Amino acid sequence: METFNPTELPELLKLYYRRLFPYSQYYRWLNYGGVIKNYFQHREFSFTLKDDIYIRYQSFNNQSDLEKEMQKMNPYKIDIGAVYSHRPNQHNTVKLGAFQAQEKELVFDIDMTDYDDVRRCCSSADICPKCWTLMTMAIRIIDRALKEDFGFKHRLWVYSGRRGVHCWVCDESVRKLSSAVRSGIVEYLSLVKGGQDVKKKVHLSEKIHPFIRKSINIIKKYFEEYALVNQDILENKESWDKILALVPETIHDELQQSFQKSHNSLQRWEHLKKVASRYQNNIKNDKYGPWLEWEIMLQYCFPRLDINVSKGINHLLKSPFSVHPKTGRISVPIDLQKVDQFDPFTVPTISFICRELDAISTNEEEKEENEAESDVKHRTRDYKKTSLAPYVKVFEHFLENLDKSRKGELLKKSDLQKDF
Repeated sequence: METFNPTELPELLKLYYRRLFPYSQYYRWLNYGGVIKNYFQHREFSFTLKDDIYIRYQSFNNQSDLEKEMQKMNPYKIDIGAVYSHRPNQHNTVKLGAFQAQEKELVFDIDMTDYDDVRRCCSSADICPKCWTLMTMAIRIIDRALKEDFGFKHRLWVYSGRRGVHCWVCDESVRKLSSAVRSGIVEYLSLVKGGQDVKKKVHLSEKIHPFIRKSINIIKKYFEEYALVNQDILENKESWDKILALVPETIHDELQQSFQKSHNSLQRWEHLKKVASRYQNNIKNDKYGPWLEWEIMLQYCFPRLDINVSKGINHLLKSPFSVHPKTGRISVPIDLQKVDQFDPFTVPTISFICRELDAISTNEEEKEENEAESDVKHRTRDYKKTSLAPYVKVFEHFLENLDKSRKGELLKKSDLQKDF
């Protein structure tokens, strides 16, 4: 994939919003079948424009209004907010205190920066194939819990365009949840706790919850290659001292000696497991319990969620199909069937898909210009000619499942009404 030149962004965005953005699917998602009147019209959008000009409380009547405004403003970033009691663009005219956030998807934001204390390859906004596995594990762990533990059906996972992933849980019942319930869900999904000054951030009690066991089973599939080979978390004394800070002091000396005799992280991890197992067998009902190695695995691999993003109904989150202004990459949906194959470095940049569009033959362009077709049809064909197409297809599959579920619910309601 070619490199992105930020100075080209204004011109590229014009082309992107005019011919490549999947408006019809986007509107179809946020309109939710038009079942609730004014649902789309009461939705907040915010745009970040060139030079960090930030505009909040925007709302639109329909797909056409949204398109016109996006093509006029060419936002560098699009954020989606809550569905409010009144139209957000009229919030200044509403009586004080009456303008309230009422509904929003349950969202999760997982940012690679929050793993800086445990990843050794990169820091800050940088990512590489060696640390991206953290996002793969995060998606697998959180998605399994949302599906199996909570029974949520409609989960859209999206790459942020730079260093993280977002999840939108779109079930109708979920969109109505209070902040308190959202807080409870994200608390359930959080295990790594404590700031930079806290060394040991995972503490397991004697009774291991099934959620933790299932999460460990997912981590085990990745741990050796990710942590011991790619991150080499026991490579030298500096790195293994961080691990020793997470285990009882009484076994430090023995581990130090065995680590010095070993040749790599794989061997040192095996020694740690043996020593920890022996220690745990000798001390019954010890506070460390039989899960010492699990605490280390969880601290190094378990998802780190931004709690505030999830619990606040009025919190904004970057929109799918936004363009990241630093990398130029499109914020694309992730296929849950192919999470392990997802590669952020092959996600198309705006410059790449615009150049793909330019590569269409002159004859084809002339033919399209002469055809009396709607702009929407024209644009639909345009994104299909670029590397954006497979990602829009993932989004369409998600929307189809939403539609089926909605129709099923409507049938159930009509059946119940006829049941005398």
